[in-house]
Amino acid sequence: MSRVLGDVGERVGEEVQVERGPLGPAQFWRGQGRYVVGELLDSWVETSPWWERAAGGASADLVAPREVFRVEALRAGRSRTSFAGVYDLCWDAADNRWSLVRVHD
Repeated sequence: MSRVLGDVGERVGEEVQVERGPLGPAQFWRGQGRYVVGELLDSWVETSPWWERAAGGASADLVAPREVFRVEALRAGRSRTSFAGVYDLCWDAADNRWSLVRVHD
């Protein structure tokens, strides 16, 4: 089961700070906590749904896809034997921002 984080205006997700490594996110900060990425599980590129794009002609959404990274991460300071969560982090180049868009239970 996964939980999509709520809408913020027209954006879905919670803005987070991310330190990027050679393959994707290495760690991220959510609220007061720092999460260390243990494994990159998957990554893909997506564009916004066609019905959310501006009407008439090409839009910036067509040339500004978002990169999504599914990672397994552990809150810093916790032991490796404790449960690591699975998170979907999204890099939106058009907005120059990272967001946490999904938490998997």
